[in-house]
Amino acid sequence: MEFIKYEVEDMVGMITINRPKALNALNSQVLDELNETLDSVDLENVRCLILTGEGEKSFVAGADIGEMSTLTKAEGEAFGKKGNDVFRKLETFPIPVIAAVNGFALGGGCEISMSCDIRICSENAVFGQPEVGLGITPGFGGTQRLARVIPVGMAKQLIYTARNIKADEAYRVGLVNAVYPLEELIPAAKKMAAGIAMQAPIAVRNCKKAINEGLQVDMDQAIVIEEKLFGDCFETEDQRAGMGNFLEKDKEKKLKVVPFKNK
Repeated sequence: MEFIKYEVEDMVGMITINRPKALNALNSQVLDELNETLDSVDLENVRCLILTGEGEKSFVAGADIGEMSTLTKAEGEAFGKKGNDVFRKLETFPIPVIAAVNGFALGGGCEISMSCDIRICSENAVFGQPEVGLGITPGFGGTQRLARVIPVGMAKQLIYTARNIKADEAYRVGLVNAVYPLEELIPAAKKMAAGIAMQAPIAVRNCKKAINEGLQVDMDQAIVIEEKLFGDCFETEDQRAGMGNFLEKDKEKKLKVVPFKNK
C-alpha cells in the first residue's frame, strides 16, 4: 500500500490515509487501497476500527481536484460510484468504525467521516461540503448523509453556501461527538475503541446492524429487525457467559448482605 497504513493492536485496527503532501486527498488509488484494506481486516481478531489521516493538518482535505477537473459526465458518475461503493462498505462494515478527524475534513473528507459510526475531532478540525463553489454537487454521499446526521435545514445551508465550520460548531450541531486537543485525539479514539472491543463482539455487531438497517425503514419494520437480531444473540457463547457471570455476581452480592436487626 502506498497511501494507506494499517496497524492492529489489542483487537483495534488503525487505518491511516497516508498522503500528507496532498493533505490526504482522495484519488482513485487511495480509494482502491482503502477498499483492499477493508477487505483484508481479520474480523475474527479485530473488533473496532479507527480511521484517521496522516499528519497534524488534515484528516482528508477532499477528493483530488486535479483528477476530477478533466472528467467527462460518464467519468464523473463512475468516480462518484467508486467513492460511494467504498464509503458504503465502510458504513456497513460489520464492526464499529471511529473517525478520528485531525484537521481538514472537507468534501470527500467530511463524507468519509460521516460513513463512520462515530466521529470525534481535534480542536483544529474544519468540516464542510464546498463542492458548489467548484461547480459540482457532493458526490460521495454528502447530500444524503449530512441531512441524516444533522438537522436538514442546517445541512442544506452548509451545502448551498459551501461554508466550512470549525470543531466547536461541528460539536454544537451534532456532527461530532467530542472535541479534543490534537495530541489527545488518537489516545481518546483508542480508549473508546478499547471500550467497544471489550464488549461482546456479536452483540456489538448486531447493534450496528439493527441501528443501520432500522433507520432505513418505518418503526414497525425496524422493531422486527431488532427482534430477530436480539433473538440471534441467544445462540451465542457471549450471551450465555455474560448472563451467567451477571447472575453469579448477583448471587454473591446477595450472600454478602447482612440482615438488618431491629434492636
